[in-house]
Amino acid sequence: MWQMWTAFGIMLGTVADVAFFKVPDKAHITGLNWRLMLASAGIPALFIIAQVFFCPESPRWYVSKGRHDKAYESLARLRKAPIQAARDLYYIHVLLEAEKEIQQGRNRFLELFTVPRNRRAALASFTVMFMQQFCGVNVIAYYSSNIFREANFSEIQALLASFGFGAINFVFALPAVYTIDTFGRRNLLLTTFPLMAIFLLMTGFAFWIPEDGKARIAVVTLGIYLFGVAYSPGEGPVPFTYSAEAFPLYIRDIGMSFATAVTWFFNFVVAITFPRLLGAFKPQGAFGWYAGWNIVGFVAILLFVPETKALSLEELDRVFSVPTHRHAAYQLKSLPHNIKRHIFRMKVPDIPPLYEHEVKIDASTDSGDV
Repeated sequence: MWQMWTAFGIMLGTVADVAFFKVPDKAHITGLNWRLMLASAGIPALFIIAQVFFCPESPRWYVSKGRHDKAYESLARLRKAPIQAARDLYYIHVLLEAEKEIQQGRNRFLELFTVPRNRRAALASFTVMFMQQFCGVNVIAYYSSNIFREANFSEIQALLASFGFGAINFVFALPAVYTIDTFGRRNLLLTTFPLMAIFLLMTGFAFWIPEDGKARIAVVTLGIYLFGVAYSPGEGPVPFTYSAEAFPLYIRDIGMSFATAVTWFFNFVVAITFPRLLGAFKPQGAFGWYAGWNIVGFVAILLFVPETKALSLEELDRVFSVPTHRHAAYQLKSLPHNIKRHIFRMKVPDIPPLYEHEVKIDASTDSGDV
């Protein structure tokens, strides 16, 4: 849902660009159109600020401050019956007390990297967050109009084409609400990273098509749109969902903060370096650069990012307790097996599961329970 509405906001930004493009300058005001484009981003923010006053405060925060009466009032607004609010208030109190005992005398930030289970979750979260930026999506989101101008679009055509990318990004984020819990986080990434690499190469190579025809415009647009189709259900929604569930409860706030810092730091890196990259490498080299990173991302997901779909906290602990070298070796062994089975539709024997919960699922399937 987070990614879907983020994509919706990006689409609204492109709508504002098109809507204000032909606004003429007024007396003593130059560049009124781009000023209105920039200011329009504040309107949804004002709408959200107004809604904040109607949101109940976090019951967990109230309990952590010893304000149990306010916590109960907040929970009563969120639950159907008072007995449910009282039950959840007790659960929150007990959990917070347990967390205090666990955290006493411990440096949780250091444990994020020194405890093997936490370190593997941090590595997996770092991988998906880093690749969310270096897959190249924000290069297109931030500089799409410049890219389309390079492809010989007019200014208004470039803005309309950017709106098309924003609309595709939103529309194809909708299926992820369903597929992320059915197809799985890891499977979505492994499927979409090769596709994104192909479509970025297609876009980059299109700039070698002569400018005097319409083929160049068509292929560049198609490549960027197909990239959006592949990105939106995969590397768009998965990173934040994955990072939010990968860490154990006692360190989850620090782990999620680390993951979020990673994505925004590299967002800055991508945004600040792309204009120079485009000037030095030209569009062909710039898109090829990010296509290469998508191949790196596929390998990193394969080796370092285990599946977390529909797993309990205990099962997640067991998944991230598997040594990294063992997980990587198993996935390298499984790759040709899965290619034969799922791409070439060959009948191949099953390979032994890596995790204990997968053994239980296989056993229940064989007995007809599932």
